[in-house]
Amino acid sequence: MARGPQSIVLLAVAALALSALAMGSASASSPTATASRVCSVDSHGGTYGKNMYVLDLKVRHTTCRKGKRVISAYTDCRHQHGGLNGRCPDRVLHYRCHEGDRTVAPHIQYTADVGCRRGERRIHFTYTQQI
Repeated sequence: MARGPQSIVLLAVAALALSALAMGSASASSPTATASRVCSVDSHGGTYGKNMYVLDLKVRHTTCRKGKRVISAYTDCRHQHGGLNGRCPDRVLHYRCHEGDRTVAPHIQYTADVGCRRGERRIHFTYTQQI
């Protein structure tokens, strides 16, 4: 069966369209897989000073290093606003942070979840503060 130039062009266009479609669906799933990650907090031994221990750290659209910096700045802010039981009312490193309810073991320690956001960037961590 003889093919003319038009059918060769149509086959080439169809092949390009299929490959572009396949690449588009593959790349669409890639950013989701890399945009969110769980970070190791063991590099600090889990401690961020003043009897505070970070139990977990998750970041989205930012780096683990930035997450750890925000934790340190948040901890300093908390201690400037009430000591070990303090809460941070300010932005830290341009992130707005919200601390959830604290789980308290009276006169021993408390545990809290903190979520920080800056645009689409997210940092979430859980810490325990010994009092």
